[in-house]
Amino acid sequence: MIIGIPKEIKKNEFRVAATPNAVADLVRRGNTVLFETDCGVGSGFSNADYIAAGGKECAHEEVYKSCDMLYKVKEIEEAEYDLLHEGQIVFTYLHSNAHPDMAKELMARGVTGIAYEDITDENGGFPALAPMSVLAGKGGFLAALYFAQSVHGGNGMLLSRIPGVPTPEVTIIGCGNSGMGAAELAAAFGNKVTILDVNWKAMEAAKDKLPANVEFLYSNRENLVACLKRTDVLINCILWPKTRKDHLVNREDLKMMKSGALIIDVACDDAGAVETCVSTTHDDPIYYEEGILHYCVDNIPSAFSCTASQTLSAATLPHAIAIAQKGVEQALLDNAHLRRGLTTYKGKLTLLETAEKHNMAYTDPKDAILGK
Repeated sequence: MIIGIPKEIKKNEFRVAATPNAVADLVRRGNTVLFETDCGVGSGFSNADYIAAGGKECAHEEVYKSCDMLYKVKEIEEAEYDLLHEGQIVFTYLHSNAHPDMAKELMARGVTGIAYEDITDENGGFPALAPMSVLAGKGGFLAALYFAQSVHGGNGMLLSRIPGVPTPEVTIIGCGNSGMGAAELAAAFGNKVTILDVNWKAMEAAKDKLPANVEFLYSNRENLVACLKRTDVLINCILWPKTRKDHLVNREDLKMMKSGALIIDVACDDAGAVETCVSTTHDDPIYYEEGILHYCVDNIPSAFSCTASQTLSAATLPHAIAIAQKGVEQALLDNAHLRRGLTTYKGKLTLLETAEKHNMAYTDPKDAILGK
């Protein structure tokens, strides 16, 4: 199979889908890998690294037009539409819920779209999301450290345990991968950390991994309100279903928060768990609502692109190899977890969540592959 690795065109996206080591694995299996000039530079990988791995350097358009599978990081943007061709596989984070027009373009062009974020594993997890979620959680806490500084508009509180001053309080909603990432750093800095969750088993597992300055509370309204009143930083790590209209933290709730408190929304669901969340960028990362600073950057891992690219490549490569060696149809039929990520196939929408949110026709992925 001919596999294309483009340079991402989304602003401030420095990750690359496949590292040189991943390219070497694909080439050893008899595949041809085309990489766009400088595709890995933002993550610390040179063109020479990819050539040494067996890749073939190409211009932007040639990568798109010549490959059977486009192996990338971010969703397809409008500037890329005309470079796609019928029967092509696009393997990336698609986020079709947030980009219905892109999904319609993929359908119209007969592109097979497989979304990293929807691929599952035998434990019910999302293995291609997990490493990025950990980085997002850690990056969210680092953002709080930065924007709490008075020189960056904060109240000048150092988020660390310092003798002679009150220890800052950090509240984290959710003890999944993002929450654990945020809690690990926040606790290591000596803060009083509270994690709210509804999953008792997840909290029990987290308790064994985190130090004693982390407390775990069942996430109900009473506990959330108590935390909002005392916290210096609220970090939301809960993904919010696109169809829900309610929120965990409402606009009115912000009025009970301390002056100078910060909200870091790692999940970045617009008007999601936090009603006042609106996705931001690395260029313009913060805004204020009800006097509370909000940081809602939607691609935090890109700030740590070298680490992010290595972990993302490791998570997605087994599926890329399966697609390349078996063909996409057989790989999807053989692996229900990979099939869960199928979003578009031969003009049909095969991701239920996107169909429900945008009132679009839905076809079961297996039925679509089998032509039913």
